[in-house]
Amino acid sequence: MKRSEQTRNGIGGLDLWLTVVATVIAALLIVAATPAPAQTLTVLHNFTGGLDGKIPYTGLTMDRAGNLYGTTAYGGFTGNDCAQAGNVGGCGTIFRLAREGSGWVFNPLYQFQGYPSGDGAQPFGRVILGPDGNLYGTTFYGGVTSPHCLAGEFEIGCGTVFKLSPPPTPCKTVLCGWEETQLYSFAGAPDGSNPRGEIVFDAAGNLYGATESGGTNDSGTIFELTALSGMWTETTLYSLSHLSGSAPIGGVAIDPAGTFYGTTDSGGQGDFGTVFQLASSGSNWTLNVLHTFGLGNDGLGTYAGVVLDQSGNLYGGTVNGTPNGDAVVFEMGPSSGGWTYNIIYTFVQSYGGGPAANLVMDAAGNLYGTTRGLGETGNPWGNVFKLTPSNGEWIYTDLHDFTGGSDGGVPYSSLVLDSNGNLYGTTTAGGQYGVGVVFEITP
Repeated sequence: MKRSEQTRNGIGGLDLWLTVVATVIAALLIVAATPAPAQTLTVLHNFTGGLDGKIPYTGLTMDRAGNLYGTTAYGGFTGNDCAQAGNVGGCGTIFRLAREGSGWVFNPLYQFQGYPSGDGAQPFGRVILGPDGNLYGTTFYGGVTSPHCLAGEFEIGCGTVFKLSPPPTPCKTVLCGWEETQLYSFAGAPDGSNPRGEIVFDAAGNLYGATESGGTNDSGTIFELTALSGMWTETTLYSLSHLSGSAPIGGVAIDPAGTFYGTTDSGGQGDFGTVFQLASSGSNWTLNVLHTFGLGNDGLGTYAGVVLDQSGNLYGGTVNGTPNGDAVVFEMGPSSGGWTYNIIYTFVQSYGGGPAANLVMDAAGNLYGTTRGLGETGNPWGNVFKLTPSNGEWIYTDLHDFTGGSDGGVPYSSLVLDSNGNLYGTTTAGGQYGVGVVFEITP
């Protein structure tokens, strides 16, 4: 569990940093509140660090009614081993922001219980709505105990896949909790450990995702969960290796033919990650490395996965940069039996501060994303951006620069768009209590 121990000490070294930042920001806010930025960003919820959670590392999901669902990596329940979770406290929460008139009402739906309850802990991935209307997601830690998933003497668990369902009778208060069901608990080997990225359903209702580590080579896995008579069975489709790329942090995307695409944060020939394709070959699966990072001026380190357009092109971003420190947004497309890699935007001198979450594409082909800031970057608190295709080029628009104050800061969030073109996301820092916000950006 080499990588898991590193991650427990901080995702990208950030957990301790966020704790310090949250303390400093909270202290500053007591002296003088930061004025709301004169832009189109509105804070919908300030996390307090209590039962509502804190430090959301992921984006949001929207239902047909326009309600938002999300997770926080920390906060919530602090019993069991949750008091020491990542040295930040709390095993994480699931929440809903429901539209009510012209406003929003925050509903805490679930608090993870961690070890020794057998429940999950630290949801770093986005929850999604399943075909049955329930919420599905993963936790990075928790589940059954395993000798493969220890942090020193602590039984932290290898992570879980869960379902969250509304209560059988309608809630009469905002504190009415939802019911969690564990679909699978990872054991580390050979099935993998520490799922973090987004999970996806196929048309048949099967569930797919990736684990950051574990598997036969301790480099992560691609897995499938299938349901039969209410019981879920896990199948490891592929165990990654150092050569194919290690640590698929961003999860997987699936095309209409059932082929998977993703990225890895390390491994490959350049040891700075890869873009890969996983295709079915009869009863077996074949992994093809489509691009290897670190062999040229192409960006380094991919926390984000990829998104596909209708033509089968892939889009993603790197959180770290080239030798000059430039993180990038890239496009890949099939060409002459291979794949071409093109940089469509460069974040100049942004080493460590590039996109850390999946991009999102609207119906017109525009791309939206966030940068996390940090590192040697002109804006240490990150931003929200838009890339518009125009005559073979891409036009960059900076939609909002976070200040780390009342508007939030350091987003690890993907974005979600509503039918009116409004964008929604989260930040891991800033806000009234210094531990993150849910925000809306209107066009």
